[in-house]
Amino acid sequence: METFVLILRILFGILFCFAGIMHVIKPKLFKNFIPNFLPKLTINYIFGALEFIVGFGLFFTETVKNAAAGIFILMLLFLPIHIWDATKIRPAIGSKKIAFIRIPLQFLLMYCAYIIYINS
Repeated sequence: METFVLILRILFGILFCFAGIMHVIKPKLFKNFIPNFLPKLTINYIFGALEFIVGFGLFFTETVKNAAAGIFILMLLFLPIHIWDATKIRPAIGSKKIAFIRIPLQFLLMYCAYIIYINS
């Protein structure tokens, strides 16, 4: 189990750091996920920074528990956005099929963050 959790930490660390960097490099990719009543660029950069921070936190024993909790909370916050996206005529993620696949994927990511949290 320890090896599995270590691999999960590394994979999630890379994934979330990469996602955070992409928020800065390619902010247009994320603009359609952010509701129009919010300041899109500001929200994009804030969540990009948060994703990078929690991803980076998974690489250090001292911060892994807080980072895993942060990932769980972020995925919980993103869940309504993915549900909203799936209900749109033209989802930001692409096809309706992919938009609906993202919803259970959020639960899988939350579960993995939970596994990291309880085993760290």
